[in-house]
Amino acid sequence: MYSTETLKRFKNPEFVGDMENPDAVGEIGNFKCGDVMKVYLKIKDDRIEDIKFETYGCVAAIASTDMMCELVKGKTLDEAYEMSNQEIVNGLKDLPPVKVHCSILGTRSLRDAIDKYREGISEK
Repeated sequence: MYSTETLKRFKNPEFVGDMENPDAVGEIGNFKCGDVMKVYLKIKDDRIEDIKFETYGCVAAIASTDMMCELVKGKTLDEAYEMSNQEIVNGLKDLPPVKVHCSILGTRSLRDAIDKYREGISEK
């Protein structure tokens, strides 16, 4: 059973959508469950100024990535990179154990975007 917070974020995610002229884009797929995650970042002064995501995924993947976006917006790249999936699960007021792996997709996509930004790789 999903928490009220998880269902709210799944039905009405605040950070979903693509982004015009992002500074970085990260993309990760989990072929075991079929989820694909793309995260877009706007970065200013080493902080995440804006963040959006697109996903082909389940309730847990969408809700956890939306929660992740809220938690990292405004943080430095180092702070965002250290985001744990447990912080996301806590923000959602829990996830079914079988769905916790979905919370990892968002953080992996975020780290991919930050790595590419730091390496000067652009997918604009």
